[in-house]
Amino acid sequence: MPITYTSEEQIEVYRFSVPVTVGVPLLALFLQAFLPRRFPFLAYIDLPLLVTIFFAMARRNPISGLLTGAVIGLVQDSLGGHPIGLYGIAKTVVGFGASSLGVKLDVENAGARLLLTLGFYLVHGVVYFTVARGMVNMTLNWSWGWSVLAGLANAMLGVVLFWFLDKFKQRT
Repeated sequence: MPITYTSEEQIEVYRFSVPVTVGVPLLALFLQAFLPRRFPFLAYIDLPLLVTIFFAMARRNPISGLLTGAVIGLVQDSLGGHPIGLYGIAKTVVGFGASSLGVKLDVENAGARLLLTLGFYLVHGVVYFTVARGMVNMTLNWSWGWSVLAGLANAMLGVVLFWFLDKFKQRT
């Protein structure tokens, strides 16, 4: 599972049809809002984050990744009981980072996707925790053990989800 660097000539930038661009994030947000209420163990899965990472890495455009993360995060904030902006800020950082790394690394193999998704899950958690504690004065507790386990679960689901979403890619 080596992570290889790509040259500018090897980079493939993908685009998606409008129904996929709108429908996949909306489906992820809908499932995220309602599935954990019925199945509480699914609260650790962050489908909107996985969708943000996928679209950002596939498009390989930092501005597009930033906007994708911001929109998905703000809609997720509006559907939940959280202060508006917490998920928006965290997913904006992840979207920008994922698209920036997508330009530099080969993000098409499963090993790279697993490691990047785990890393971005942890970055998302740290940014969310920092903003929630520092700016909103929420009382949250951080557990590295649970965060890494939840990150691994999200990363494994992400590899499968990314494989499925790869079928909707269109070359530019």
